[in-house]
Amino acid sequence: MHELSLAESILQLIEDAAIEQKFTQVKTVWLEVGQLACVEQESLRFFFTVVTEDSIARQAKLEIIDIAGQAMCDQCHQVIMIATYHQVCSQCGSYALHVTQGDGMRIKELEVE
Repeated sequence: MHELSLAESILQLIEDAAIEQKFTQVKTVWLEVGQLACVEQESLRFFFTVVTEDSIARQAKLEIIDIAGQAMCDQCHQVIMIATYHQVCSQCGSYALHVTQGDGMRIKELEVE
């Protein structure tokens, strides 16, 4: 259910940008979501629609861009793709991985009027 608070945070960022950049309507939001970010995308879409209902982002399309998980191995220094945390290095078998991509979420772009 944390997708509700994520949707509210996204709206707050949009409203802050609207004040700063002086736009009045949002048509599309491109959102990058990492595979490791533990975000249920359909729930996020639902709550985004709910929280933006009476806002400058009402009826805005939410375009979600999946970002693959990636990590660097502390043992062999190879960069590998990962699907979950605590995965083994596919090159050397080490569990000493440092996540470098795919564990976050950010607004990439807004289409505005």
